Amino acid sequence: MKSWVEVSERRLAGNYGLLREAAGRKTAVLAVVKANAYGHGAAVCAPVLARAGAEWLGVTDVAEGAAVREALTGAGISRERQPGVLVMSGLLREDAGDVIRYGLTPVVWLREQMEWLVEAAVQSGGGPVAVHVEIDTGMARQGVAPEAELEGLLAWVTGQTALRVDGVMTHFASSEVAGSSQTALQRRRFEEAMGAVAAAGLRPAWVHAGNSSTVDNQGSEGNLAWLRGLAGGVGARSMVRAGIALYGYCLPIEGEGLSAVRQELQPVMTWKTRVIGVREVQAGERVGYNGIFVVERAMRLALLPVGYADGLRRELSASNARPGGWAMVRGQRAAIVGRVSMNLTIVDVSGIAGIALGDEVVVLGDGVTAEDHARLAGTIAYEIVCGVQAAYRCGIAG
Repeated sequence: MKSWVEVSERRLAGNYGLLREAAGRKTAVLAVVKANAYGHGAAVCAPVLARAGAEWLGVTDVAEGAAVREALTGAGISRERQPGVLVMSGLLREDAGDVIRYGLTPVVWLREQMEWLVEAAVQSGGGPVAVHVEIDTGMARQGVAPEAELEGLLAWVTGQTALRVDGVMTHFASSEVAGSSQTALQRRRFEEAMGAVAAAGLRPAWVHAGNSSTVDNQGSEGNLAWLRGLAGGVGARSMVRAGIALYGYCLPIEGEGLSAVRQELQPVMTWKTRVIGVREVQAGERVGYNGIFVVERAMRLALLPVGYADGLRRELSASNARPGGWAMVRGQRAAIVGRVSMNLTIVDVSGIAGIALGDEVVVLGDGVTAEDHARLAGTIAYEIVCGVQAAYRCGIAG
C-alpha cells in the first residue's frame, strides 16, 4: 500500500463531545458524515460517532446512506439503536425504494420528491415515510421558496397519510461571520416559514439549522438560543448540523465573534506514506518537472509515492523563489522541492539522519495540517481533507 489514512477514534469522539457541550444540553448535534466523512471514511467514522452518542448522521445521498446503515450494522449496532440517517442532498425517483428499505430520512423540498416517496411507501405496505422539509431562506441552492411555494406545498403535504414531516430545516450561508446581516435575514424568513408550518397543523419533531460555525460562533447574535426558542415554539427539539469540526477543523470567526470550540478541536486524519527512494544530488542539478527547483548545495532527497492524483495539491510545489509544502519525516519537517507530480513528490531530507527505504512519512497530520495545505493552495481545509485519495484506505487508530 503506497499510502493510507489513519483515523483517531479518540479525537473524533472527543471533537463530537466538545460540539455537544458547546451546543448545549437542549440542542442535538447531527454528525455529518457526507462526502465519505469529509474524506475520512464514512464506514469508519459513522460507528464511532454513533457510539459517541450521535442521534443523527448526515449523508450526501441515498447510496451513501445505505452504506452507512450497513457499516453500523457491521459494527454490531442493531437497527433499533442506530442513529437516524438524514439524506441531505436530494433524491431521484429511483432512490425512493431504498429510502424505505434502509430506513433513511430524506431532505425534501419539491412535490415531485414527496410523490415518489409516497408511491414507494404505499408499495412497501409499511407506515408513513419520514421527511425533513428544507426552507430556502437565502442561499438559492436547495429548499422550498417560502414566499412563492411553501403554502401550496404544505397544503398538499397535510393531505398525505403516507408521508410524515419529521423535521423542518434551513441552512445558513454565513455562519462564520459574527453579526451577519445575511444570517439575520435568514432567521426572519425561517421564523415566518415556521409560522406557516404551524398554521398548516404540522408538528415536526425536529427544527434545525446551521453548521459547525453555528456552534463555534457564539457571539452576540445567539443563533443557538434563537434556534432553541423557535423549535420550542412548535413543540420540537432543536438541532444543529456539525461537519468539518468533527474532523478537527473550523473556519475562523470573522468580525467580533466569540469562538467556542475552534482552538480545542483536534485533527482526526493522519495521512501516511513511505519513502521509496533516496538519492544524493549536487549543486546545479534541477529537480522535477520544468526544473523549477535548482539545487544550490549538495542535498539528500527522498522520493514519496504520492502526488496530486492522491490529493496532494500541486500548489504545494516549491521553486527556489517560492517555498512550498512539507511532510513530516522522523518528526521533522522535510520541505517539498520541485513540482508535486501526479503520483510522486520529492522532499529534502538533508538534515534528517538515517533515512531509509520504507520509512513512514506523515503527509497530513501532526506537524502538517489541512489548514497548512489550504493556506498554500489558496483554499479551505474542507477541500483538502475531502480530496485525499489515499489508496484504500481508512483504519481506526487510537
